[in-house]
Amino acid sequence: MKLLLLPGDGIGPEIAAGVERVLEALSRRHQLDIDLVRRPVGLEALAADGVTVSEATFAEAAGADGVILGPVSTADYPPPAEGGLNPSAEFRRRFDLYANIRPSRTRSGVPALASSMDLVIVRENTEGFYADRTMHQGSGEFMPTPDLALAIRKITRQGSERIGRAAAGLAAGRRRKLTIVTKSNVLKMSDGLFRNAVQSAARDEADVEIEEVLVDAMASLLVREPERFDVIVTSNMFGDILSNEAAELAGGLGVAGSLNAGDACAIAQAAHGSAPDLAGRGQANPSALVLSTAMLIGWLAQRDGDEGAMAAAHALERAVDSALGAPGGRTVDLGGSASTAEAAEAIARALDAAPVGVA
Repeated sequence: MKLLLLPGDGIGPEIAAGVERVLEALSRRHQLDIDLVRRPVGLEALAADGVTVSEATFAEAAGADGVILGPVSTADYPPPAEGGLNPSAEFRRRFDLYANIRPSRTRSGVPALASSMDLVIVRENTEGFYADRTMHQGSGEFMPTPDLALAIRKITRQGSERIGRAAAGLAAGRRRKLTIVTKSNVLKMSDGLFRNAVQSAARDEADVEIEEVLVDAMASLLVREPERFDVIVTSNMFGDILSNEAAELAGGLGVAGSLNAGDACAIAQAAHGSAPDLAGRGQANPSALVLSTAMLIGWLAQRDGDEGAMAAAHALERAVDSALGAPGGRTVDLGGSASTAEAAEAIARALDAAPVGVA
């Protein structure tokens, strides 16, 4: 299994080193034969190659089984014409990674605002309001006059149906409940199209219960009764906001794994940012990127029908739970005192101590 590791900016190199340590233990324990290749991306790549992510890196990513992308400091990049490409957006566009999958659940030992939560937000990743994903050429955000700014929202039937199928398929393997989040009472055409297309595609999973909740109500219900929800599917911007809310309720972005997936490939990418103020302190939590990596291995295992890799993915998530359940495995954001390296080492030790078996 060849995995391409792109550490990124800020705390990225530190948490990437933690992922390397954990994957070393996982590969040895579960005999995965992981070939982990590390390449620069972001500001390091800009200094070396004149571009934040090179064509050679894209080519190597296309030849790998999966990619692990660390956080990036896009606000510090020059304009794209001067080499400041957004690696996350470029990978999503080039590899058509239309599904952003973000689980949130409460974990023993992790301080959380929610008492009980186990849900997944499936966010459409290629359309919506974001200006870099709405136009074939140029930006979907523009200013006809200095005092007027406009943004174009893109919703297609094809994009909505495929995210609906992905979400319903995920729900079919969980508690069989799918919640579609829209603002269809106001955005009648765009969110009406999204809702209808998702419903149509989701009906292919006959035993999945489907409901619709308006986005403002969902923001409240996540706080009041998060245990009610199983799989939530929504458009790009709504999903971005709600998944951060759910992550905070479950313990924070430090434990928020995330996967960007298409039909043929997937990229692990933690939900949090590069936190440049923490860079070099050894305080960053590696758990989110490790959990994202577990999701990637699980996705590859499901694609390839590899039971051994699926067992390893589940074992990795359980090892994170085990490490977070002890103070020595929690970083400062979770009320512990472990350094980034110590937290990763705790996960590796948990892997070594756990029995090996098929999930």
